[in-house]
Amino acid sequence: MTTKSQKAQLFKHCIEAASAVHAECAEVLSTKDRHDQATITRASLAGCGPALVGLLSRQANIVQSIYQNNPRPISNAEIPSWQQKYDLALKRLEDIASIAYSKFYAYLFEDLPVCWRQLYTDARILKFCLVLLKSPYIAQHELDRGPSDDTPDCLDELVKTLDLTLILAGAAGEQRGRRWIDKALELLRIIWLADSKGQNVDGGSAADDDRPAKRAKFVGINSISNMHDVHTADATFSAEEPFTPPMIHPIRKSEALSIEEFQTYMDRPHDPHLGPEPLILHDALSEWPALSTHPWNQPSYLLSQTFGGRRLVPVEIGRSYVDEGWGQKLITFGEFLREYIDPTSLAGVESLTNPVRNSDGDKKGYENKPSLENSQDTPPPKPTAYLAQHQLFTQLPSLRNDILIPDYCYTSPPAHPTDACIDQPELDEPLLNAWFGPPGTISPLHNDPYHNILAQIVGRKYVRLYSPLETSQLAARGKENGVEMGNTSMLDIGVLEGWDEAPAPSRREDDDEEGGAEGREDNEEGSANATMSEEAIGAFKAVPFVDCILEPGDALYIPIGWWHYVRGLSVSFSVSFWWN
Repeated sequence: MTTKSQKAQLFKHCIEAASAVHAECAEVLSTKDRHDQATITRASLAGCGPALVGLLSRQANIVQSIYQNNPRPISNAEIPSWQQKYDLALKRLEDIASIAYSKFYAYLFEDLPVCWRQLYTDARILKFCLVLLKSPYIAQHELDRGPSDDTPDCLDELVKTLDLTLILAGAAGEQRGRRWIDKALELLRIIWLADSKGQNVDGGSAADDDRPAKRAKFVGINSISNMHDVHTADATFSAEEPFTPPMIHPIRKSEALSIEEFQTYMDRPHDPHLGPEPLILHDALSEWPALSTHPWNQPSYLLSQTFGGRRLVPVEIGRSYVDEGWGQKLITFGEFLREYIDPTSLAGVESLTNPVRNSDGDKKGYENKPSLENSQDTPPPKPTAYLAQHQLFTQLPSLRNDILIPDYCYTSPPAHPTDACIDQPELDEPLLNAWFGPPGTISPLHNDPYHNILAQIVGRKYVRLYSPLETSQLAARGKENGVEMGNTSMLDIGVLEGWDEAPAPSRREDDDEEGGAEGREDNEEGSANATMSEEAIGAFKAVPFVDCILEPGDALYIPIGWWHYVRGLSVSFSVSFWWN
């Protein structure tokens, strides 16, 4: 299939989206019967109100008309009119998305009415269709494209628009939603890769153009998209381990078991009151492409699957989610690799992983950051960033194809050994989460309400586990700031073992020199509660545990309810599979 054919498919895909949004809005607006209206409200945009639905409908009609008229040449006299219509529609779609997103703060996400998620999704899809018209990735009107070096920024904007929809709104909508976005991104990726392998933005070969190549248009894309294919990018993530904890009570290790053998292992535990115990399954991932033909330990491959690092990912900033100052932000995958994971491994890759530029051409991320320009201050040490418990494979189906759900996840595991309230309704399919970070990333001591297969793909991880029978000695937290934290311990393993410095205690705003005595007393009490006496530390260290260091290709079975502390020793990429 030619690139021209895929550009035609993407063009048609956008027309269909605009037509479907307009038709659905028209149906909602024309429904007068209360019973029919109630039925539509539960499953569509109707809950957002006729004003917003009408506004979205008009923008969909504009997008549809621009696309439908695309084959007709536009005269110079018509261009200003088209440009004005284009700019106004783009602004209105941003307004709609902003209004929809403001509703996200009014509800817990699970309680958020679907209509607001769909409104956000449809507005972003229509914006994608408009931005695409000014890109080299489909045939388009001769609208003003701006400076000749805007192609990378245009691709940045296209990818960002749909990624925000996937991450923030879950790409809601039965008619479009995730299916439409996945197809659009896959078509765009194929076209981008083809262009980056020798075609210029007009679809011809660079060799056919007598002018010098426009360097800024595809700087670095060729090096990233082709490096893996021609095996010139063998650079792998650093295996350096700044610190390696000692293993004291090694977990039992076995060669990969058959599904029948694994079921027997769970059914016939050594201690019936405890149930099955943790087990390392060595060489259980040997058939995974992520460990062989599609190596996740090569940055060039991961970049080739993320539009040269343009895909957005949510990362946790800080040592641990229970520490003061911990937070989350969205950044590009390329920035994550370059700034937080392993900059040395990107030595052979061009600067495509730079942050996007704003409309003025200034580099920026997706979060405002204080400038250090013209400052005499030394920048503070960069905090740890962790792509943790993210459904990355729903967002990036191409990476999902590089891993296999272990057969063990289709067995029948036992219930929680001590607390039936923790058991969850049966899952239809295992829940997959990605865990990718630099050395020193930490998941504090906690337990999960599912059985877990933790598969190690890149680097090494230290894992320590305590049985559910020891729960009373592990200082479980309660509700904190309205969030139930009962599955997380107050015990900081790294600090108690002397591997980490104790994080600074939180500081109250009223704890200052001007009469903050009460605040200081509260703060000192909080600090005292956060510390442990030598007797208490001794008692904790007497609690039995097992531990291990996972190597690439290992899978660790963590039974339901087992408390576990996880520490990345080197650059590490793991996948967890929850099932019950």
